[in-house]
Amino acid sequence: MKYCSKCVIPETAETHEFGQDNVCSVCTQIEKKNIINWNKRGENLDELISKYKNKYDYDCIVPFSGGKDSTFALWYLVEKKKLNPLVLRFDHNFLRKNVLLNTEKTLNKLGVDFINFKPNFSIVKKMMIESLIRRGDFCWHCHVGVSAFPINSAIQRKIPLLFYGEPSAEYSSFYRYDDIEELDVEKFNKVGNLGINAEDMLEMLNERYPNDKITKKDIEPYIFPSQREINKNKIKAVYLGNYLPWDVKKQVEIIKSELNWEGDKVEGIPPEYDYEKIECMMQGVRDYIKYLKRGFGRTAHLTSIDIRNKRMSRDKAVELSNMYDGKKPKALKLFLKITNMDEDEFYKIIKQHVVSPHELPSREELDRNSSNIKPQDLDSWIEKFS
Repeated sequence: MKYCSKCVIPETAETHEFGQDNVCSVCTQIEKKNIINWNKRGENLDELISKYKNKYDYDCIVPFSGGKDSTFALWYLVEKKKLNPLVLRFDHNFLRKNVLLNTEKTLNKLGVDFINFKPNFSIVKKMMIESLIRRGDFCWHCHVGVSAFPINSAIQRKIPLLFYGEPSAEYSSFYRYDDIEELDVEKFNKVGNLGINAEDMLEMLNERYPNDKITKKDIEPYIFPSQREINKNKIKAVYLGNYLPWDVKKQVEIIKSELNWEGDKVEGIPPEYDYEKIECMMQGVRDYIKYLKRGFGRTAHLTSIDIRNKRMSRDKAVELSNMYDGKKPKALKLFLKITNMDEDEFYKIIKQHVVSPHELPSREELDRNSSNIKPQDLDSWIEKFS
């Protein structure tokens, strides 16, 4: 399998292309990030804000998970740009205790209004199974919900400006730093929904669960508005990272200092990255599936970011990736309990989604290669679903 000669991402990564000297497209576009006129981009941000500030019930909507990126975005917009946002969270049903505590500290410190929407778990569970079978990714409900819920709320509440956090150019090549990304129907279909819209999902669920009589009302939180509706309501959903240079490590230092935001242990990730993907109890399983399908995991992703920011050597990144990626997470037990699957069925489904030239390791190797990291609240989650 071919790997980027600068970072440690392989050819199986979605959207990555390999150019001259075997350098991946993300490494190439990050180099261009350094020549962007960020002062001009900052002026563009101020011009954008001036069009909306003090003209609506809230200046903007900030979609918020409680993780590092949305927390920094919220802090920056409130403290540095003096905006009055409405903060919205699509609660995917697997929020960990620590992120809930971080959320309380952040909201109290910044003094903002907050709405948390938690969808019907019985429907979520069916969606998890369906999207795993069809796409090898059980997170369809989260991918779609975090996009559809804030946009629909913006339309309903007549708050046209939304700020997401990091731009996708930081880690993929769907878009590059030359682009000013906006969340619209094109981006949603390209990046967000795994090629399945809510109406498709409704049909699939009724085919698999004909006796459950799932209705359109059940999938309303996942229906992304049409482009006509977005244009009619003059919705503008932008990414803060297109207007200031995104630097995760520096931003984590800020939110830890200013908001007392705390990191956490996540399976498949070295402890020095205690800020990464701490929101979801299922993150270790999600990263494990990525490794099974594509041959690299979250540590390869994180160390590659550090390589591009000249904070780590490639040799060190290889060492850490080999040490942490691909370990069977302890949270897999929880996932199997929730979905009522056994491991044989799980691996059989994943095998259908493996991206060549990567090959799924043998079952013996998978069983041998288990994580020794245990999320601190895992036992209570397993008990909850027993």
